[in-house]
Amino acid sequence: MRDSAFLTRVLLENYKSIARCDVSLSPLTFLVGPNGSGKSNFLDVLRFVADALRTALDHAIRDRGGIKEVRRRSSTHPPTYFGIRLEFALPTGQRGFYSFRIGALRAAGYEVQREECLVSAKTALEQDAHYQVDRGEVVSRSVSVSPVASKDRLYLVSASGLPEFRPVFEFFSNMGFYNLNPDEIRDLQPPDVGEILSREGNNIASVLGQLSAHNPAAKERIEEYLGKVVSGIQTVDARSIGSKETLEFRQHIEGSQHPWRFLASSMSDGTLRAVGILVALFQSSNGQRTRVPLVGIEEPEVALHPAAAGVLLDALMDASRHTQVLVTSHSPELLDDYRISADSILAVVAKRGITSIASLDEVGRSVLRDRLYTPGELLKLNQLKPDPAELDRLINNQMNLFKKNLA
Repeated sequence: MRDSAFLTRVLLENYKSIARCDVSLSPLTFLVGPNGSGKSNFLDVLRFVADALRTALDHAIRDRGGIKEVRRRSSTHPPTYFGIRLEFALPTGQRGFYSFRIGALRAAGYEVQREECLVSAKTALEQDAHYQVDRGEVVSRSVSVSPVASKDRLYLVSASGLPEFRPVFEFFSNMGFYNLNPDEIRDLQPPDVGEILSREGNNIASVLGQLSAHNPAAKERIEEYLGKVVSGIQTVDARSIGSKETLEFRQHIEGSQHPWRFLASSMSDGTLRAVGILVALFQSSNGQRTRVPLVGIEEPEVALHPAAAGVLLDALMDASRHTQVLVTSHSPELLDDYRISADSILAVVAKRGITSIASLDEVGRSVLRDRLYTPGELLKLNQLKPDPAELDRLINNQMNLFKKNLA
């Protein structure tokens, strides 16, 4: 089985509360830290890339309150730009990076100061595919055909028409990030194409219907885990009510010969969040290709009974075999398992409003390696701390978002 870690490394500068960040990602990565430390900002920067490619850069910036709300704030010398570099590994074995830097204009607005993409060649006889765009001008490219560039748009959208860069565009634009809302899942929903679950889950009936038709094994896996989280639930299906759709649950009730049927409107917040998380995790494969190569979920343990944490972790680990999973959490119950390795944890802390993210310090890594404590036990002891050596390197070394070599 191939490694599901499509996104291997993330470098950030001046995004919201994150001044600098350089981290590697695993097939399953936990961002662990207290409330307000900046965990959600890390997921949001990846969602920003997906939004900018799927809709438009202007929409992604306006949706976050404008360029001033996106770039890092400072009471002394606020930065004039923010930058992102994402290193990836495609299923073909090709590696590469995608990076851009967006600067604020003095009067108003923004411009894409620089954007680069590189995809390694499939064979030694071929050349790498790459482009570089500076302030709306294509200054370097490996392809003969060059789409028109613009200062206020990401060039990868135009380059997606070229076969060399199409897989990169599809990967980043199809990443899914979730902050599931039980009320949205509970309401009647208009029919949808059901390809990708929406952020709050307001098209879950259509997505589940697509899974039932094209990937029944994934649907069965969702029902299996759901039955362990909520006792008695046997199936969950999409059901049409007039021109709308909803979910219908079949649940065994003690004393009844046949399972009872309940619509989503009758189910608890915990049950609806659980089914939303499971659909987000197992929506990825339709049997032919990976539709959602990376799933990010904020605090999946919310509204679930602590006893369900083990089942949730099993589902996260199971899903991470075929799609990359990023999770924010501060739940000792979810992390209370020796199977969670130090390599899958990123510690997040904040000091004076500045977020620091790094792998665990040597003490934490050693304790987990020797199985003296679980990550959940270390979290209770406040001992899941970022490696100070990594943070020092970020401060003392110049960060280059556009270097051609890969980690």
